[in-house]
Amino acid sequence: MTERPYHHGALRAALLAAGEEELAEKGVEAFSLRSVAKRAGVSHAAPAHHFGDTGGLLTALAAEGFRRFQDTLDASETAATDAREKAIRAGLGYLEFAIARPALFRLIFTSVRPDFTAPDLVEASDAAYHHLVGLITSLGGDDTDVVALWATSHGIADLAAGQKLRTLQGKGGPERDAMLRAVLDRCLPSAK
Repeated sequence: MTERPYHHGALRAALLAAGEEELAEKGVEAFSLRSVAKRAGVSHAAPAHHFGDTGGLLTALAAEGFRRFQDTLDASETAATDAREKAIRAGLGYLEFAIARPALFRLIFTSVRPDFTAPDLVEASDAAYHHLVGLITSLGGDDTDVVALWATSHGIADLAAGQKLRTLQGKGGPERDAMLRAVLDRCLPSAK
Protein backbone atom coordinates (compact mmCIF):
# COMPACT_ATOMS: atom_id res chain seq x y z
CA MET A 1 0.00 0.00 0.00
CA THR A 2 1.42 3.39 -0.99
CA GLU A 3 1.36 5.86 1.87
CA ARG A 4 0.21 9.34 0.99
CA PRO A 5 0.64 12.00 3.63
CA TYR A 6 -2.46 13.88 4.62
CA HIS A 7 -3.13 16.07 7.60
CA HIS A 8 -5.40 14.87 10.34
CA GLY A 9 -8.84 16.15 9.47
CA ALA A 10 -8.15 16.07 5.73
CA LEU A 11 -9.09 12.40 5.30
CA ARG A 12 -12.44 13.26 3.74
CA ALA A 13 -10.79 15.46 1.11
CA ALA A 14 -8.13 12.82 0.44
CA LEU A 15 -10.79 10.14 -0.02
CA LEU A 16 -12.85 12.37 -2.32
CA ALA A 17 -9.77 13.10 -4.44
CA ALA A 18 -8.90 9.40 -4.60
CA GLY A 19 -12.54 8.63 -5.35
CA GLU A 20 -12.60 11.05 -8.26
CA GLU A 21 -9.41 9.50 -9.66
CA GLU A 22 -10.92 6.02 -9.28
CA LEU A 23 -14.14 7.15 -10.95
CA ALA A 24 -12.24 8.70 -13.87
CA GLU A 25 -10.09 5.61 -14.35
CA LYS A 26 -12.59 2.79 -13.77
CA GLY A 27 -16.06 4.32 -14.05
CA VAL A 28 -18.95 4.01 -11.66
CA GLU A 29 -19.56 0.33 -12.46
CA ALA A 30 -16.14 -0.81 -11.19
CA PHE A 31 -15.90 1.76 -8.38
CA SER A 32 -15.04 0.24 -4.99
CA LEU A 33 -14.19 1.51 -1.53
CA ARG A 34 -11.26 -0.86 -1.28
CA SER A 35 -9.70 0.57 -4.46
CA VAL A 36 -10.29 4.12 -3.25
CA ALA A 37 -8.62 3.29 0.07
CA LYS A 38 -5.62 1.78 -1.69
CA ARG A 39 -5.36 4.81 -3.98
CA ALA A 40 -5.53 7.16 -0.97
CA GLY A 41 -2.97 5.10 0.94
CA VAL A 42 -5.26 4.42 3.90
CA SER A 43 -6.75 1.31 5.49
CA HIS A 44 -9.51 -0.37 3.53
CA ALA A 45 -11.92 0.47 6.39
CA ALA A 46 -11.28 4.24 6.25
CA PRO A 47 -13.72 5.06 3.41
CA ALA A 48 -16.48 2.95 4.97
CA HIS A 49 -15.89 4.60 8.33
CA HIS A 50 -16.14 8.04 6.75
CA PHE A 51 -18.88 7.52 4.11
CA GLY A 52 -20.68 4.36 5.22
CA ASP A 53 -20.60 2.49 1.94
CA THR A 54 -19.87 2.88 -1.75
CA GLY A 55 -23.15 4.71 -2.29
CA GLY A 56 -22.22 7.19 0.44
CA LEU A 57 -18.90 8.00 -1.18
CA LEU A 58 -20.51 8.29 -4.62
CA THR A 59 -23.16 10.59 -3.13
CA ALA A 60 -20.46 12.81 -1.62
CA LEU A 61 -18.60 12.79 -4.95
CA ALA A 62 -21.80 13.76 -6.77
CA ALA A 63 -22.40 16.69 -4.40
CA GLU A 64 -18.81 17.83 -4.93
CA GLY A 65 -19.30 17.30 -8.66
CA PHE A 66 -22.30 19.64 -8.71
CA ARG A 67 -20.30 22.27 -6.81
CA ARG A 68 -17.48 21.99 -9.36
CA PHE A 69 -20.03 22.13 -12.16
CA GLN A 70 -21.43 25.34 -10.65
CA ASP A 71 -17.90 26.76 -10.30
CA THR A 72 -17.27 26.00 -13.98
CA LEU A 73 -20.48 27.79 -15.00
CA ASP A 74 -19.61 30.78 -12.81
CA ALA A 75 -16.08 31.00 -14.23
CA SER A 76 -17.34 30.78 -17.80
CA GLU A 77 -19.73 33.68 -17.25
CA THR A 78 -17.29 36.17 -15.72
CA ALA A 79 -16.46 38.00 -18.96
CA ALA A 80 -20.10 38.28 -20.08
CA THR A 81 -21.28 41.80 -20.82
CA ASP A 82 -25.04 41.11 -20.78
CA ALA A 83 -27.59 38.50 -19.70
CA ARG A 84 -27.77 36.79 -23.09
CA GLU A 85 -23.99 36.40 -23.30
CA LYS A 86 -23.96 35.11 -19.72
CA ALA A 87 -26.49 32.39 -20.64
CA ILE A 88 -24.52 31.40 -23.74
CA ARG A 89 -21.28 31.26 -21.76
CA ALA A 90 -23.01 29.08 -19.17
CA GLY A 91 -23.89 26.65 -21.96
CA LEU A 92 -20.26 26.64 -23.07
CA GLY A 93 -19.21 26.06 -19.46
CA TYR A 94 -21.58 23.09 -19.33
CA LEU A 95 -19.72 21.61 -22.30
CA GLU A 96 -16.30 22.37 -20.82
CA PHE A 97 -17.18 20.57 -17.59
CA ALA A 98 -18.42 17.49 -19.46
CA ILE A 99 -15.29 17.31 -21.61
CA ALA A 100 -12.87 17.95 -18.73
CA ARG A 101 -14.55 15.55 -16.28
CA PRO A 102 -16.66 13.04 -18.23
CA ALA A 103 -16.85 10.46 -15.42
CA LEU A 104 -17.95 13.08 -12.88
CA PHE A 105 -20.41 14.51 -15.42
CA ARG A 106 -21.98 11.07 -15.88
CA LEU A 107 -22.07 10.47 -12.13
CA ILE A 108 -24.03 13.65 -11.44
CA PHE A 109 -26.36 13.43 -14.41
CA THR A 110 -26.90 9.79 -15.38
CA SER A 111 -25.86 7.44 -12.58
CA VAL A 112 -28.45 5.95 -10.24
CA ARG A 113 -25.85 5.05 -7.60
CA PRO A 114 -25.68 8.32 -5.65
CA ASP A 115 -28.51 9.03 -3.20
CA PHE A 116 -30.12 12.03 -4.86
CA THR A 117 -32.27 12.58 -1.75
CA ALA A 118 -29.22 13.24 0.47
CA PRO A 119 -29.44 16.85 1.74
CA ASP A 120 -25.93 17.87 0.62
CA LEU A 121 -26.53 16.52 -2.88
CA VAL A 122 -30.01 18.08 -3.10
CA GLU A 123 -28.56 21.45 -2.09
CA ALA A 124 -25.71 21.27 -4.61
CA SER A 125 -27.88 20.10 -7.52
CA ASP A 126 -30.63 22.61 -6.73
CA ALA A 127 -28.09 25.45 -6.71
CA ALA A 128 -26.98 24.55 -10.24
CA TYR A 129 -30.56 24.27 -11.48
CA HIS A 130 -31.66 27.55 -9.89
CA HIS A 131 -28.65 29.25 -11.43
CA LEU A 132 -29.88 28.19 -14.87
CA VAL A 133 -33.42 29.35 -14.05
CA GLY A 134 -32.01 32.72 -12.99
CA LEU A 135 -30.16 33.13 -16.29
CA ILE A 136 -33.32 32.51 -18.31
CA THR A 137 -35.51 34.63 -16.03
CA SER A 138 -33.11 37.55 -16.48
CA LEU A 139 -33.87 37.33 -20.21
CA GLY A 140 -37.62 37.35 -19.65
CA GLY A 141 -37.89 33.63 -20.32
CA ASP A 142 -40.24 31.08 -18.83
CA ASP A 143 -40.12 27.39 -17.89
CA THR A 144 -40.18 26.34 -21.54
CA ASP A 145 -37.09 28.45 -22.19
CA VAL A 146 -35.36 26.90 -19.16
CA VAL A 147 -36.03 23.41 -20.51
CA ALA A 148 -34.85 24.42 -24.00
CA LEU A 149 -31.50 25.78 -22.77
CA TRP A 150 -30.95 23.00 -20.24
CA ALA A 151 -31.83 20.17 -22.62
CA THR A 152 -29.76 21.62 -25.44
CA SER A 153 -26.73 22.35 -23.25
CA HIS A 154 -26.94 18.96 -21.60
CA GLY A 155 -27.49 17.08 -24.85
CA ILE A 156 -24.51 18.70 -26.53
CA ALA A 157 -22.33 18.17 -23.45
CA ASP A 158 -23.33 14.52 -23.07
CA LEU A 159 -22.73 13.76 -26.74
CA ALA A 160 -19.37 15.54 -26.68
CA ALA A 161 -18.27 13.84 -23.43
CA GLY A 162 -19.06 10.48 -25.00
CA GLN A 163 -17.29 11.50 -28.22
CA LYS A 164 -20.53 10.96 -30.15
CA LEU A 165 -21.00 14.44 -31.60
CA ARG A 166 -19.23 13.98 -34.91
CA THR A 167 -19.95 17.53 -36.01
CA LEU A 168 -17.65 18.79 -33.25
CA GLN A 169 -14.90 16.19 -33.54
CA GLY A 170 -11.70 17.75 -34.78
CA LYS A 171 -12.91 21.30 -34.22
CA GLY A 172 -10.72 23.46 -32.04
CA GLY A 173 -11.99 25.60 -29.19
CA PRO A 174 -12.86 28.78 -31.12
CA GLU A 175 -14.50 26.95 -34.04
CA ARG A 176 -16.39 24.65 -31.69
CA ASP A 177 -17.49 27.54 -29.47
CA ALA A 178 -18.75 29.56 -32.45
CA MET A 179 -20.93 26.65 -33.55
CA LEU A 180 -22.24 26.10 -30.03
CA ARG A 181 -22.90 29.80 -29.54
CA ALA A 182 -25.14 29.76 -32.61
CA VAL A 183 -27.04 26.70 -31.35
CA LEU A 184 -27.44 28.06 -27.82
CA ASP A 185 -28.51 31.48 -29.09
CA ARG A 186 -31.43 29.80 -30.87
CA CYS A 187 -32.59 28.30 -27.56
CA LEU A 188 -32.72 31.59 -25.70
CA PRO A 189 -35.85 33.71 -25.56
CA SER A 190 -35.96 36.66 -27.93
CA ALA A 191 -35.59 40.10 -26.44
CA LYS A 192 -38.97 41.16 -25.15
